[in-house]
Amino acid sequence: MSREKVYALLRQRTGEFFSGEELSRTLGISRAAVWKAIDSLRRDGYTIEARKSQGYRLVAAPDALVEREIRRYLSPDVSCPDLHCLQEVDSTNSYLKREAMNGAPHGTIAVANCQTAGRGRMARRFQSPPDCGVYLSILLRPELMPEQLMGATGMAAVAVCDAVEKVAGVRPQIKWTNDLILHGRKLGGILTEMALEGETGRTEFLVIGAGVNVRQSQEDFPPEVAEIATSLAAEGYEASRPALAAALIEAFYRLGRDLGGDITPWVEAYRRDCVTIGKEVRLLWSENQERALALDVDGQFGLVVRREDGTETTVRTGEVSVRGLYGYTE
Repeated sequence: MSREKVYALLRQRTGEFFSGEELSRTLGISRAAVWKAIDSLRRDGYTIEARKSQGYRLVAAPDALVEREIRRYLSPDVSCPDLHCLQEVDSTNSYLKREAMNGAPHGTIAVANCQTAGRGRMARRFQSPPDCGVYLSILLRPELMPEQLMGATGMAAVAVCDAVEKVAGVRPQIKWTNDLILHGRKLGGILTEMALEGETGRTEFLVIGAGVNVRQSQEDFPPEVAEIATSLAAEGYEASRPALAAALIEAFYRLGRDLGGDITPWVEAYRRDCVTIGKEVRLLWSENQERALALDVDGQFGLVVRREDGTETTVRTGEVSVRGLYGYTE
């Protein structure tokens, strides 16, 4: 496609001018095709300067979740053959579950500029406005039993922390089990969903999704989450959205390779990042709740707590509130 060829040449020498004649000769296309490609790139948000007698130069690329920009940031050894870039979708997890049922392969990635029905745990809505965050999911088809995948959510939280740190220079913390915390507010979250084969009970597929708030100001958050949510920009950190998407893809691929193997390094990283350990917590069991002290995270990312009666137990499901976060102060 002429547009991609023109873009690749301009990108090679960002800031330098290419004459229309040089672009035409190098690419073997007409001057009219060059002009159409330039016009198309501009409509996609690329800033391309044109000067008489000098030609064209690429000044700036958009902070857009489009394939060409994401691939620009991927490491050379990461091919990512199945990358679906969506302007709008109900949720990237739901999209990949539908793709999985239609035979999409292991490692398929979906990334969206906007989600109309973004979800977190317990079917809670995850605010996903356009041009503000990175909403990305990966489809995995591990040949493993479900009990071998208990650590997937914890590993995903570490993977997202790795990606944010790589791109923004700041490492979030983790509130057990799947919330990403920056300066005491929620930066993002993880949602892991699994489908099983009916006859064997083995895993048919696993979808891991992450949402990270990047560009929102505090005023952009709706009233119901304004007191607890934040973004990288709101906390003073710059981050390219396509660069963050690429970093997430690489981190999720590492996760996929390690599933079912030795996850000790992931657990150790989770412990270092987990803001819950050492804090008083409130455990919500169905309609009941009780206070406890969070002691540790075990080898499968279960939360080890000491209850008020002095006994210790490991929490693997349910809700855990941490004193000092999200309004829990009582």
